[in-house]
Amino acid sequence: MTTAILTVPVRVVARPVVKAWTVPEFHQMGELGWFEGRRAMLIRGVVLEDDAMNPPHAIALELTNETLRTAFGAGWRFLVQMPMVFGQSTDPQPDLAVIAGNARTASIAMAHPTTAELIVEISDTSLRYDTTEKMSLYAAALIREYWVLDINGRQLLVHRDPVADATAIFGFRYASIQTFAATDSVSSLAQLSATVRVADLLP
Repeated sequence: MTTAILTVPVRVVARPVVKAWTVPEFHQMGELGWFEGRRAMLIRGVVLEDDAMNPPHAIALELTNETLRTAFGAGWRFLVQMPMVFGQSTDPQPDLAVIAGNARTASIAMAHPTTAELIVEISDTSLRYDTTEKMSLYAAALIREYWVLDINGRQLLVHRDPVADATAIFGFRYASIQTFAATDSVSSLAQLSATVRVADLLP
């Protein structure tokens, strides 16, 4: 008796490819209203969304902006949740970025900033992310000073001196991390003569 072997065609399905977005594409999405009422950022080609901003976060951001504007004085720009382009695939849109110069001078270049003297993130639900992945991201961009305002812990975490570290998620971390309580005062490296009270940043 002859045994027939049934051959069934096998369909080879290619593995889906993850789409890596570019900064221009991300900005175009925003212009088209894709992120209306949402807090989006682009990290290494991936679009991420933060939780909706609650009142403590919003108030802390407003207080931090006002306090730093007063402390720094003229000759500085204060960008609130605006583009900060790190290469072709990253725009974290930090809560607050402090940049030397003024908007009129910046308008001549007609380009988004690519660095800052100080970046501040307001943390309530995002503390772990802000002190790990975001921290490594800003260190990799060689942002020399990064502050995390911990609303729930009522403290300010000051990160300074970015250094290479193969164990960090983006290959960099900060060599110096200091914790300032609400009763403490701190000055930015960019404006050492201007001291701010941590309590003035907190709601």
